Amino acid sequence: MTQQNDAADGAVPAPAVGLGRIAREWGRIGIIGFGGPPAHIALLRRLCVEQRQWIAAGEFEDAVAACSLLPGPASTQLAIWCGWRLRRRAGAVVAGACFIAPGFAVILVLSALFLAAHPPLVVLGAAAGAGAAVPAVALHAAWGLLPASWKRIQIPAPARTRAADTRSTHDRSAHTQAAHTRPARARWIGYALVGGAAAALVGPFLVLILVGCGLAEVLVRTRPTRAMHSLLPLALPAAAASGGLAALAWEAFKVGALSYGGGFVIIPLMQHDAVSTYHWMTNAQFLDAVALGQVTPGPVVLTTSVVGFAAAGYAGALLAVCVAFSPSFAFVLLGARYFDALRHNSRVQAFLTGAGPAVIGAIAGSAIPLALALTHGWQYALLPAAAVWLLAARRGVVSALLLAAACGVVLALLGVSVT
Repeated sequence: MTQQNDAADGAVPAPAVGLGRIAREWGRIGIIGFGGPPAHIALLRRLCVEQRQWIAAGEFEDAVAACSLLPGPASTQLAIWCGWRLRRRAGAVVAGACFIAPGFAVILVLSALFLAAHPPLVVLGAAAGAGAAVPAVALHAAWGLLPASWKRIQIPAPARTRAADTRSTHDRSAHTQAAHTRPARARWIGYALVGGAAAALVGPFLVLILVGCGLAEVLVRTRPTRAMHSLLPLALPAAAASGGLAALAWEAFKVGALSYGGGFVIIPLMQHDAVSTYHWMTNAQFLDAVALGQVTPGPVVLTTSVVGFAAAGYAGALLAVCVAFSPSFAFVLLGARYFDALRHNSRVQAFLTGAGPAVIGAIAGSAIPLALALTHGWQYALLPAAAVWLLAARRGVVSALLLAAACGVVLALLGVSVT
């Protein structure tokens, strides 16, 4: 039955790959998957396309493009999709779980160490040093997302039709395209500015801002009634819970369901609630959580487990991870067959065109409260050094955080205050 369905979809029939093999291979990628989504995608491509030839190159690239349109961690969704491609639902569940589990185990151990009541001095120094670099990491993440989002700007569908109908000369066509691209670029800048301001000033309502920017672009590009009907579920976020595990589940769900552009959106979506609303952790501990999510293998969304651990121990960490990744599993398990249609859906494209720059602005804007959370003068000296390392020297995030942590350890051993 599986092969017949694959043939009908125009894809190469899936090979017979055992669930044990999937568990081993995806678990290995979860262990060595340092470096974020680019590294994860490269490892999956090498395994599934180049070495084992389980998946055709074109089909794999189409899946990468489709996963980039979905909210949530794209590389995790790709790992789940590859498992689905080989063994359908069972393969998807095993692949996704084994891809996530190693990083979750590592970050859970580190959470217990860094969030302990009385951590060792060297741990405090490493945490303070790495935390000083986190605002620069946020700016670096936003800068890395900018080119792809800017390229997404296109002429709205009605404008494309009119341009095609009146394309009598090359000059006229170029003029028509420019006339419609300029407003689109202006809207992009506006969405980014709104997202940045929201992250810096109105953290609890950021989720409404992100959805609102996406819906605004849909309304611009499509008929309002159709747009509202098609995206109505996105406009119905639940009310924030009063506290406890329900609040933790809501926070994790926001990250998993609204991570347009990558897991780093956890910063603007969770910082205010985790620190100021529910008091699960201090600002310094939140900086530690972001740093741990960067230096451990696996997806950045695993940072939610640190917040969960601070809120409710090991049970909270497990709950946060399960909720945060549940949208990714649902998107693939329920919609993998429709990925091609998703890529060509004008309303989905429009929503992401509006929400994407708002997320980028929010990630960049989150650098402001992150920087204000620093408490030592030496941290403010370390922050610009990290920014130069990442943005000017174009070096890696992991190396920046490890070097900053090493500086913190040295200063702690020299007697400089790190608490």
